Amino acid sequence: MRSTDVVIIGAGAAGLMCALTAANRGRKVMLIDHANKAGKKILMSGGGRCNFTNMYTEPNNFLSQNPHFCKSALARYTQWDFIEMVAKHGVPYHEKKLGQLFCDNKSSDILEMLLDECKQAGVSLHLDTSVEQIEKTDNGYSLNTTLGPVDCQSLVVATGGLSIPTLGATGFGYQIAKQFGHTLLPTRAGLVPFTITDQLKEICTELSGTSVDCLVSCNDQSFRENILFTHRGLSGPAILQISSFWNPGDTVEINLLPDLDALSWLQTQQVERPNSELKTLLGEIFTKKMANLLAEHWLESKPMKQYTPAELAQVADKLACWKVVPAGTEGYRTAEVTLGGVDTREVSSKTMESLKSPGLYFVGEVLDVSGHLGGFNFQWAWASGYAAAQYV
Repeated sequence: MRSTDVVIIGAGAAGLMCALTAANRGRKVMLIDHANKAGKKILMSGGGRCNFTNMYTEPNNFLSQNPHFCKSALARYTQWDFIEMVAKHGVPYHEKKLGQLFCDNKSSDILEMLLDECKQAGVSLHLDTSVEQIEKTDNGYSLNTTLGPVDCQSLVVATGGLSIPTLGATGFGYQIAKQFGHTLLPTRAGLVPFTITDQLKEICTELSGTSVDCLVSCNDQSFRENILFTHRGLSGPAILQISSFWNPGDTVEINLLPDLDALSWLQTQQVERPNSELKTLLGEIFTKKMANLLAEHWLESKPMKQYTPAELAQVADKLACWKVVPAGTEGYRTAEVTLGGVDTREVSSKTMESLKSPGLYFVGEVLDVSGHLGGFNFQWAWASGYAAAQYV
């Protein structure tokens, strides 16, 4: 029988942060993961460059049915604290846009930094290790693992959500939560591309790979970023952001001319360039291919002088308020996060400890806390992992 102070299940961002911080406090920490490699999601994130935090992290960048829950942890371990660790290890990084910080080289720089910190602190890391059974004991928890039985005082669940199952995501953390009496809020894919199946799919397929700066809105939320046309539908940062606020059947509104008052612009063009065709003018804003497709499919291009005021208003409405009803999303297969999860009303916001089962802790994505796109989910992993590590 192995015995240790702390067992952490899940060697992803939150688990690694929790392990190195707890071990630095002098706790004897065992970190286990069923995968053959630690931090697989870290490695593939940010297109292989890891968008490891955001300079503008604030509680309102997070979604949860209990919106105040994330405040305490985020205040105690901030983006600047993580940036300090990155700087200490000499990892070169840059701001891409909107406060998003990326590695100059590759994601493995962040993973190696965390593994190095774990090693220096004396964390005992075990990969290819599964947990078969967990029981509450008088002084903590007893686990049956593929390494044999393990006893611990504190058990930390850092198993992540259901997103990207090819990287090893499972619902194991939710099973543990359920076993110890926790409420699970319904889970669904977040930060995920939309699929389109109606006549619009033809345009999406034709324009696959084309990216446009837009303002995308749904359910009183708006994001100004690029959208990307794909063979399946719509993607890109603005679409991923709004997907977390979208419910099946909802209409998504897309303003293709976010910097212009569409009607005023069209009226000005009609006066200044009466003989120019609409598609020619749109070709100066979008790609020629996109301008032609828009004109062909839903704008009926003709010389500007031929449009009546009512027709011009219709064109303006389509460009400034393009209404799309997605068929669905691409699901967990490509989702960057899982929305929902362990109900945070049953977890201490200060310690991340279960209010149902003493000595049990939840950190990272397994909880009902999901960030916007742009490094916020990693910052939640670092902050929640750090918070729990002060108490395990």
